[in-house]
Amino acid sequence: MLVAFSVAPSGVGPDTPAGPAAADASVHDAVAAAVRVVRESGLPNRTDAMFTTVEGEWDEVMDVVRRATEAVGRYGSRVSLVLKADIRPGHAGELEGKVERLEAALERSAGAGTGNGLSPS
Repeated sequence: MLVAFSVAPSGVGPDTPAGPAAADASVHDAVAAAVRVVRESGLPNRTDAMFTTVEGEWDEVMDVVRRATEAVGRYGSRVSLVLKADIRPGHAGELEGKVERLEAALERSAGAGTGNGLSPS
């Protein structure tokens, strides 16, 4: 399965910086704590500007999401978690495979002309 998730703290937690800078603080430290959990899991993963995607079996992926969420919880009194899953039993390597199939489709359609009105200027 693939799970794309985003986790962020809100409120004030024990690891939140104090003082005037706290009001302007980015969540990058909290997100870094979550991404560290994901990367240390050893599961295939990718992080972009909005989500981290993890690939594996249900129990192992959900355990990583839980631990990443707990890591972020140290930075606030609340945690927001957004999660999207693609559950496809019997398939592995989809973190890369889905993107490769998309790129191949784009190459095919570029050569054939799509007729969708979305041509470069």
